Amino acid sequence: MATHTGQALGEKRMASVGGAILEDQQHPAALTTTKADYVGAQTKSDPDEIRLVRKLDWFMMTTADVVPDKDLGMHGTDFNTTVSILFVGYMLMQVPSNMMITRVRRPSWYMSCWMLAWAAVSGCTALVQSYGGLVATRFILGIVEAPFYPAATFTISSFYTRREVAARIAILYGAQILATGFSGLIAAGIFAGLDGALGIQGWRWLFIIEGSVTAFVALFGFFTLADEPLTTRWLTESERRLAHDRMERDKLADSDAEASTTWHGLFEACKDVRTWIFTLMKMLQLSACSFNSFLPTVVKTFGFSTTVTLALTCPPYIFAGIVGFLFGWSSGRHHERTYHITAGLGIATIGFIWAAATLNVPARYVACFVFPVGAYSVNSVIIGWASSTLAQSREKRAVIFALINSLGNLGSIYGAYLWPSTDSPLYSIGFGASAGFAFGAVALAWLMRHLLKRANKSILAMTHVENINLYGY
Repeated sequence: MATHTGQALGEKRMASVGGAILEDQQHPAALTTTKADYVGAQTKSDPDEIRLVRKLDWFMMTTADVVPDKDLGMHGTDFNTTVSILFVGYMLMQVPSNMMITRVRRPSWYMSCWMLAWAAVSGCTALVQSYGGLVATRFILGIVEAPFYPAATFTISSFYTRREVAARIAILYGAQILATGFSGLIAAGIFAGLDGALGIQGWRWLFIIEGSVTAFVALFGFFTLADEPLTTRWLTESERRLAHDRMERDKLADSDAEASTTWHGLFEACKDVRTWIFTLMKMLQLSACSFNSFLPTVVKTFGFSTTVTLALTCPPYIFAGIVGFLFGWSSGRHHERTYHITAGLGIATIGFIWAAATLNVPARYVACFVFPVGAYSVNSVIIGWASSTLAQSREKRAVIFALINSLGNLGSIYGAYLWPSTDSPLYSIGFGASAGFAFGAVALAWLMRHLLKRANKSILAMTHVENINLYGY
């Protein structure tokens, strides 16, 4: 899956979205003693560590739907089913896959192999000839897509500290948002230029191209994705040791000292009540994002052609991706979560109400910028918060990422049915429900804040160690 106030730590941070690179550095002459924030998380001051983080960014962060309803005889809620069935497969595979990745020797190869499978199934979608075939293919696509995102977030959390991880997850998630946005432009171009070429319909070309590009990118993953801090091939021996040591320093006070098993990690994750609070929070946030597959449908109510409609869906996603990155960076910069989630989902709620209240084209299109910005902006904050809170062991952390992301996607399954065509053009059901989901996620964020503040008091009462790592909120 950032403070409202935060301490002035005297560090210079530059965030570059182009190339997805973050640069956290100070001039060597200005380096002094290491400082810690309100929960013990330390600010980088070692030049070697700063160079290491920059290198990790370069390697890790730079690698990191059009459904044919008429052609396949789809009607009624058939489109909604093809959207939701993908998430069924997606949910089923995530936890087993992330349990497995803690035991494979080369996580980079593991993720890249799944990407190749994902590319193959995506390309094969162009071959389906019936609604049933499309549903089956979408289900399998969900299974082969499932391992990558939780594995990627787990790998990121293995290299980046509590203050750094939210911004890096924001880059990963922001890239997905931007891809969603540009997919509208790509689809518009394909339908305009390739529809009927070689006797192949435009939507089939879309899946052929998508599968081919994904396979090409997957090949680079074998060489550029990271493994573990002590085993990543493109780090030097001294960099590996530094990467490992700085993560050891950043461990929470209640981290497990002994090695764990995958099943013990699953048990620990399931018995921790905070796991389920974060899961429900994530589910509500993703439920508020259920407009994702239906934004073109909403924009289509403006009365433009299909090509123009697809093009108009792009700018809101691009804007949301940029703001989401800034939210994640701010969350890590100040090591604060609650106020960021409240602000982001508060903005989303305003956008949902705005969109449901008017059919005026300019006003509604502005609302289509507002609610994606708010709904998407908090994803990395929630995931980063869960990662830094529930990382008592690497096995538990791996399960946490998969569990929160998979069960959180329940919202994507039932959310697909909140936008029925019968509710057009206002779509008050979808927008009203999304506003309620956003409010519920905010309430859970404040509940988590209360629980973690209470846990910190208990930890401090039982120890007299200075600079102890506490829970951030």
